[in-house]
Amino acid sequence: METLTANQAKTQFGELILKAQQHPVQISKNGKPVAVVLSMNEFSGMESLKLQLLQQRTEQAKNDIKNNQTLDGEAFFDELELGHYDG
Repeated sequence: METLTANQAKTQFGELILKAQQHPVQISKNGKPVAVVLSMNEFSGMESLKLQLLQQRTEQAKNDIKNNQTLDGEAFFDELELGHYDG
Protein backbone atom coordinates (compact mmCIF):
# COMPACT_ATOMS: atom_id res chain seq x y z
CA MET A 1 0.00 0.00 0.00
CA GLU A 2 1.31 3.40 -0.91
CA THR A 3 1.96 5.72 2.01
CA LEU A 4 1.89 9.51 2.12
CA THR A 5 2.73 11.76 5.02
CA ALA A 6 -0.07 13.93 6.36
CA ASN A 7 1.71 16.95 4.89
CA GLN A 8 1.97 15.29 1.46
CA ALA A 9 -1.72 14.37 1.62
CA LYS A 10 -2.57 17.99 2.43
CA THR A 11 -0.42 19.57 -0.26
CA GLN A 12 -1.20 16.93 -2.91
CA PHE A 13 -4.88 16.39 -2.11
CA GLY A 14 -6.01 16.17 -5.73
CA GLU A 15 -3.35 13.55 -6.45
CA LEU A 16 -4.35 11.66 -3.29
CA ILE A 17 -7.95 11.46 -4.48
CA LEU A 18 -6.84 10.15 -7.88
CA LYS A 19 -4.58 7.53 -6.28
CA ALA A 20 -7.33 6.43 -3.91
CA GLN A 21 -9.54 5.63 -6.92
CA GLN A 22 -6.97 3.00 -7.92
CA HIS A 23 -5.91 1.61 -4.53
CA PRO A 24 -6.07 2.48 -0.82
CA VAL A 25 -3.53 5.07 0.31
CA GLN A 26 -2.17 5.10 3.86
CA ILE A 27 -1.59 8.44 5.57
CA SER A 28 1.07 8.65 8.26
CA LYS A 29 1.84 11.33 10.80
CA ASN A 30 5.13 11.43 12.69
CA GLY A 31 6.00 8.10 11.09
CA LYS A 32 2.89 6.31 12.37
CA PRO A 33 -0.08 5.21 10.24
CA VAL A 34 -3.17 7.25 11.15
CA ALA A 35 -5.63 6.87 8.25
CA VAL A 36 -6.39 5.16 4.98
CA VAL A 37 -8.09 6.87 2.05
CA LEU A 38 -9.98 4.60 -0.32
CA SER A 39 -12.49 4.84 -3.13
CA MET A 40 -16.21 4.90 -2.49
CA ASN A 41 -16.53 1.59 -4.36
CA GLU A 42 -14.01 -0.08 -2.07
CA PHE A 43 -15.65 1.40 1.03
CA SER A 44 -19.10 0.24 -0.13
CA GLY A 45 -17.73 -3.25 -0.72
CA MET A 46 -16.30 -3.39 2.78
CA GLU A 47 -19.58 -2.20 4.29
CA SER A 48 -21.47 -4.84 2.32
CA LEU A 49 -19.15 -7.57 3.61
CA LYS A 50 -19.61 -6.35 7.18
CA LEU A 51 -23.39 -6.46 6.77
CA GLN A 52 -23.24 -9.99 5.35
CA LEU A 53 -21.11 -11.14 8.29
CA LEU A 54 -23.50 -9.54 10.78
CA GLN A 55 -26.47 -11.22 9.09
CA GLN A 56 -24.69 -14.61 9.19
CA ARG A 57 -23.85 -14.20 12.86
CA THR A 58 -27.42 -13.17 13.64
CA GLU A 59 -28.75 -16.30 11.92
CA GLN A 60 -26.21 -18.45 13.77
CA ALA A 61 -27.24 -16.89 17.09
CA LYS A 62 -30.91 -17.56 16.32
CA ASN A 63 -30.08 -21.20 15.51
CA ASP A 64 -27.99 -21.54 18.68
CA ILE A 65 -30.87 -20.20 20.77
CA LYS A 66 -33.38 -22.44 19.00
CA ASN A 67 -31.16 -25.50 19.61
CA ASN A 68 -30.37 -24.46 23.20
CA GLN A 69 -26.67 -24.15 22.39
CA THR A 70 -25.94 -21.05 24.43
CA LEU A 71 -23.54 -20.18 27.22
CA ASP A 72 -24.28 -18.14 30.28
CA GLY A 73 -22.35 -14.88 30.45
CA GLU A 74 -19.78 -16.03 33.01
CA ALA A 75 -18.92 -19.20 31.07
CA PHE A 76 -18.63 -17.19 27.86
CA PHE A 77 -16.15 -14.73 29.36
CA ASP A 78 -14.20 -17.54 31.03
CA GLU A 79 -13.78 -19.26 27.66
CA LEU A 80 -12.99 -15.97 25.98
CA GLU A 81 -10.25 -15.17 28.50
CA LEU A 82 -8.75 -18.63 28.02
CA GLY A 83 -8.81 -18.17 24.25
CA HIS A 84 -11.11 -21.16 23.79
CA TYR A 85 -14.16 -19.38 22.40
CA ASP A 86 -14.23 -19.53 18.60
CA GLY A 87 -17.64 -17.92 18.09
